[in-house]
Amino acid sequence: MTDKRFHCPAGTTARGEYTTCVDPESAGWGYSSLRVLELGAGAQHEMSTEDSEWIVLPLSGACTVACDGEVFELAGRTSVFDGVTDFAYVPRDAQVRISSAAGGRFALTGARCENRLPARYGPASGVPVELRGAGQASRQVNNFGAAHVFEADRLIAVEVLTPSGNWSSFPPHKHDVQRDGESQLEEIYYFEIADARGTSGVGYQRVYPSGPDRTTDVLAEVRSGDVVLIPDGWHGPSMAVPGYDMYYLNVMAGPSPDRAWLICDDPAHAWVRDTWAEQPVDPRLPLYTAPEETTVEER
Repeated sequence: MTDKRFHCPAGTTARGEYTTCVDPESAGWGYSSLRVLELGAGAQHEMSTEDSEWIVLPLSGACTVACDGEVFELAGRTSVFDGVTDFAYVPRDAQVRISSAAGGRFALTGARCENRLPARYGPASGVPVELRGAGQASRQVNNFGAAHVFEADRLIAVEVLTPSGNWSSFPPHKHDVQRDGESQLEEIYYFEIADARGTSGVGYQRVYPSGPDRTTDVLAEVRSGDVVLIPDGWHGPSMAVPGYDMYYLNVMAGPSPDRAWLICDDPAHAWVRDTWAEQPVDPRLPLYTAPEETTVEER
């Protein structure tokens, strides 16, 4: 069932120093990009941002980001399952140097854009941690690059953590048309699955057509390092199998004039959202909190 163009197993998009490299040319769309950079101890990497803005987000380890005469020291984290991280924003048309004394893995979330904004540091303490859904649809969202949280030109990026056995990205939703109440956004899902008892876990991702003119159709078993591309269509659920917590990084951008995450639920399943008010949030959440404060947003 899965169209191989949209599920990219770990390593299949590797390019140069990047273990994952998705850009508009390889994805066949116009805006969204993702790179994962692995640096050894004492190593550094230089890049030109060209026509895109980027957020440098530590997945594991710490790094230093230098851009436009600014130097940002990112404390990072041990892993995506251990804590909220700080990050750095770098604008288009810039030279960037990323270095790491102890080594680590770093996500570069990008979007083609028109406006050049200042390079900036994003503290971990400023990342709102949202608890979304309820019951077995409970999940945690780290809104580091959400449209209502951090200023960018087109880029929207968040992290989602789903406890083992839960379903997230549910009800299935879409954002593939520009209209009132919906924005047009291309989306990248980058997955990591927590190891348990020395075993690498798996999860599952579903995407299906949102209309007769849509063809994106994915039912994929995903593992750490896998990527799913969503140019259009209903997407969800993202399923964390029992015993293994799931993490995914969402990168979104598109042609909509306003930078906003506006979605439309699949009418066949939208009723599920109405049941959340009668259920508690999974008590395992949050898996961790931001250094200063956790906020529970309206579900």
